[in-house]
Amino acid sequence: KKEKKVSRIVFHEITKKAIENALKNPRDIDLNLVDAQQARRILDRLVGYELSPFLWKKIKRGLSAGRVQSVALRFIVEREREIEKFKSEEYWAIGARLKKGKDEFDASLVEQNGKKIEEVVTLKLFAGDYKTKKSTISSKEAAEKIEDDLKKAKYKVISIEEKETLRNPAAPFTTSTLQQAAISNFGFSAKQTMMAAQKLYEEGYITYMRTDSVNLSLESLVAAKKVITNLFGKNYALESPRYYKTKSKSAQEAHEAIRPTDLEKNPDDLMPILEPNQYKLYKLIWNRTVACQMQSARLNSVKADIEALGAKVNYLLKATGSTVIFDGFLKVYGNKSSQPETFLPPLKENDILDLVSTESEQKYTSAPPRYNEATLVKILEEYGIGRPSTYAPTISTIIERKYVDKNEEKRLFPLEIGYPVNDVLVENFPQIVSIDFTAEIEKDFDEIANGKLKWVPMIDEFYKPFHKNLEEKTKTVKKEDLLEKLDRKCPECGGDLVVRFGRFGKFIACSNYPQCKYTEKTAEEKKEEEENAGIVCDKCGAPMIVKRGRFGSFLGCSKYPECKNIMKIEQKVGLKCPKCKAGDVVARKSKKGKVFYGCNKYPNCDFAMWNKPTGEFCPDCGQPLAFAIKGKIKCSNKECKYEQ
Repeated sequence: KKEKKVSRIVFHEITKKAIENALKNPRDIDLNLVDAQQARRILDRLVGYELSPFLWKKIKRGLSAGRVQSVALRFIVEREREIEKFKSEEYWAIGARLKKGKDEFDASLVEQNGKKIEEVVTLKLFAGDYKTKKSTISSKEAAEKIEDDLKKAKYKVISIEEKETLRNPAAPFTTSTLQQAAISNFGFSAKQTMMAAQKLYEEGYITYMRTDSVNLSLESLVAAKKVITNLFGKNYALESPRYYKTKSKSAQEAHEAIRPTDLEKNPDDLMPILEPNQYKLYKLIWNRTVACQMQSARLNSVKADIEALGAKVNYLLKATGSTVIFDGFLKVYGNKSSQPETFLPPLKENDILDLVSTESEQKYTSAPPRYNEATLVKILEEYGIGRPSTYAPTISTIIERKYVDKNEEKRLFPLEIGYPVNDVLVENFPQIVSIDFTAEIEKDFDEIANGKLKWVPMIDEFYKPFHKNLEEKTKTVKKEDLLEKLDRKCPECGGDLVVRFGRFGKFIACSNYPQCKYTEKTAEEKKEEEENAGIVCDKCGAPMIVKRGRFGSFLGCSKYPECKNIMKIEQKVGLKCPKCKAGDVVARKSKKGKVFYGCNKYPNCDFAMWNKPTGEFCPDCGQPLAFAIKGKIKCSNKECKYEQ
């Protein structure tokens, strides 16, 4: 039978024009790309299918390992340990409120006797260098002495530097930068972002959303110029297009950047059609695509060096100001800028200034921050680990496996099972969780895609030493050696007590198991039982006891199986209900699984709020304060603008 010739068509957006064009221009199947995909799939299965059973035998069943997920877990575990080791140091920042005529402005102390006040401390971390700032003023007494000096001084402008600076728009979105922006702006998870983007792509509103390219098609560049001219005027459009270069180490750039398929479709026109998350994401993409082809914003920047005269010590203060001369691309964002304008009055050299007040602020050096989904995606991309299609599933996997979780600020931290899983892999399979190795493998896949490397020898070179090491570790690594030992003895046989992991979490047991089957509850379990003591069954009146299942702790009737009543354990947040004054505010889940906080007297009291309360009340309106994104604390009352 004669074989039929099979061709491949390629399109990056689901529009009539793109599909018709693809049908007119079929191409041969690129077997190098097929081989690269096959190599990736096989290698990932070899790692996952062989390492996961190793974890089942040595720690507990239901665990998994993977070429990308295990490195992502390592980033989070290493960062947590770096935070624990970090020792915060006190320092003080000092400023002065100065006046020229009727105009007041702020200046910061920057030098003392010709030496800079600010120091940069560099820490060597697993993910690279981390820089934190501190000052040489290390105590309240030293700060007060400087303030006393400054209060007695006269102030003179010794130099003025004024220049025009440009602020350029960011590149159009890749998968990674879209996820980062959606997390930062809306608090979306990587998974939520990709689900909304997938819908927008399927409905023909945006181009393909799994890409590492920052390139835009000529057609879209022409469309952008037309839209910019029509909406904002000729002076906002570029004479010739602006092009960007990718910063990603492993970028393949097989697709365009993420952009609207039709820039004439304004976000606000689509608002009635799109779901809320889709609308937010489409507007984000539309704004970024249009902004990247607009003129740069022009700013006037002023720096003034001011000397404190008459003090025993030479002090130098610095004041800075920045004003927008031409908004350029900021226009598309409603002139919102990440760097707000600061005004300085007209100053010139030798001007004498008056002191209004001084201020000192106690600060502490900041520990390296935990990753959120945005910064984890960013670090994975920076090191060339994984592909645009794998970022969201990787994060979802390590959360679903309960290796990590998110706190109120949506930052990732390791859970109790995450530590031993990471440590076993680092100790016994360092290559698999090595940043460099994982990035090199990605380069090999690219070489296969480019026809420069054969996939079978590449897999063979990896698998033989990997499998040999796995067989050796399976024999030599004893489960007992991986258990956390407590400095207490078993009360029944005198053996060492250790921490083991079961189906429903960790528990304390004797190291001589199975000869000795002694077990006891952890301190956390005992505390949970104490907090829920005295609760009686609302069906039979018997005491309720804490039980554990696959979804966590719950209260079950002590007369089970005669009475099968169960109740949820209320997660109190340390706040009395501000509405009824009688109930406690507890964590609850909506029908869609989203956590919110409400009164435990519901349905008699319907108080509820989305963000986790801090336990304190707003000094302006008296309503509960709540944790918000980016580490902020805001009032839960939408009409109140108070925030910290």
